[in-house]
Amino acid sequence: MKRKQFVQTAIASATTGSALVACRANTGASGANASLPTINWQMATSWPTALDTIFGGATTFTDRVGAITGGKFKITPRAAGELAPPLEVLNVVSQGAVPCGHTAGYYYVGKSPAAAFGTAVPFGLNAQQQNAWLYEAGGLKTLQALYARKFGVIQFPAGNTGGQMGGWFRKEISKVSDLQGLKMRIPGLGGQVMGKLGVTVQTLPGGEIFQALQTGAIDAAEWVGPYDDEKLGLHRVAKFYYYPGWWEPGPTLEVQINLNEWKKLPAEYQAAIQAAAFEANMTMLARYDARNNESLQRLIQGGVTLRPYSNEILAAAEKASFELYDEFSAKDADFKSIFAEWKQFRDRIYAWNNINEGSFARHSYATLKL
Repeated sequence: MKRKQFVQTAIASATTGSALVACRANTGASGANASLPTINWQMATSWPTALDTIFGGATTFTDRVGAITGGKFKITPRAAGELAPPLEVLNVVSQGAVPCGHTAGYYYVGKSPAAAFGTAVPFGLNAQQQNAWLYEAGGLKTLQALYARKFGVIQFPAGNTGGQMGGWFRKEISKVSDLQGLKMRIPGLGGQVMGKLGVTVQTLPGGEIFQALQTGAIDAAEWVGPYDDEKLGLHRVAKFYYYPGWWEPGPTLEVQINLNEWKKLPAEYQAAIQAAAFEANMTMLARYDARNNESLQRLIQGGVTLRPYSNEILAAAEKASFELYDEFSAKDADFKSIFAEWKQFRDRIYAWNNINEGSFARHSYATLKL
């Protein structure tokens, strides 16, 4: 079967996967399940285990695959660095050195800038909008075709952090000129936008951010939000905490599976993967939303200075973002095609959400104090 045909078949099966898994799971050790193979996989991840919510996306996924298959399909998630460097997960999965991984697509924009759409792009979609695009507007199908062709991988959404914060700074910034020469840890297209605004950009894994800030190797860094940032101790080495994270309004993480290994799996195990990834996607978002505010209040009470990005910086960043998209579209056919589709969806859902959720938020949040 040709790869394109295979990917289309795999995508189509996602809509019936949960029902199939439920039926198979109820058969127990006897019956149909008795004939299924016992499989043990290792999973590379981009996360330290100390970050229980983001690494938890991997464990939620692997635990559910095991439970659905009655323990016959076991996947063991490994911390960043155990099987591969944290920013090399896609590479080892693509090569077949590891059968699967849990990572963020935008770490690999150097391979294809279009991979950023699998995670988040600046001034893009929030978590709810991102899920709508992926699951219902053809985004996942489009990205799976890209990943199959470019990387020999099939991927599924398996986590979302929700809207992120705008990062930690060792000094206050209020104007675009304040960004000139600043050394900042920020990945993906957000990093490239910051680069256009004069920032010297670095991409570091989560486990290295604290030391880089502490030693002055970088002047600023973004990670996720209060819950994770507090765990990393970033408030101990940088005082100013900015919002919003305009480069990641709703970033998706994903399970990536070597396409040849995927082909070998029984249909029941493929369905288990799809169902478990969906659960991990929803669970991670709920956990972050439930935990972030408590952590933020502790950070503020501990002396952190909370600051919004100025309108000047936000306007400059948005302008630079869409200039970057035009540049990529001019030289990368994959990016151009996906961006055109994505932009149409963004415009439509922005218009709708401005009426329903936006009007509610403007009224309900107007009198709240941070």
